[in-house]
Amino acid sequence: MNVLDGLEYTEKHEWLKLESDLATIGISDFAQNSLGDLVFVQLPKVGSKIEKGESCGTLESVKAAEDLYSPISGEVVEINESVVSDPSLLNKDAYGSWLIKLKNVDLSGREGLMDSQKYRDYISELS
Repeated sequence: MNVLDGLEYTEKHEWLKLESDLATIGISDFAQNSLGDLVFVQLPKVGSKIEKGESCGTLESVKAAEDLYSPISGEVVEINESVVSDPSLLNKDAYGSWLIKLKNVDLSGREGLMDSQKYRDYISELS
C-alpha cells in the first residue's frame, strides 16, 4: 500500500494535509483498496461546520458503504466535485483525489493522528 509522507492519518484511514490555514482531507490508498470500486461519494455542503471524529460524508463501493470521518474540526470551504461526479478517481489516485477542504481548523484536534511511519506500521498490523 502506498502511504505518502507529509500527511497525517487516522485509524479510520482518512488523511489530513495542513497548509497554513487550510486543511485538506481525503482517504488513504489502504482505504480505497479495502473498499474496492467506488461508485458513490456524498460530501458535506460548503459552509458546514464539522467536528473531529464526526461523520461528514459517505463512500459507497460495489462491496460496502462507509462513513467518512473528519480528522479535525473546521468549516467546509470546498468539496471535490470531480470525485462526486466520478468516484472512481479515488481508486485511481487516493492522494491526488482529495475530498474536503476546511478553514478555521482547530489545530488542537491533531492529537491522536499518525504520521506516515506510524500509519505504515498500523496498516501492516491489519494485513
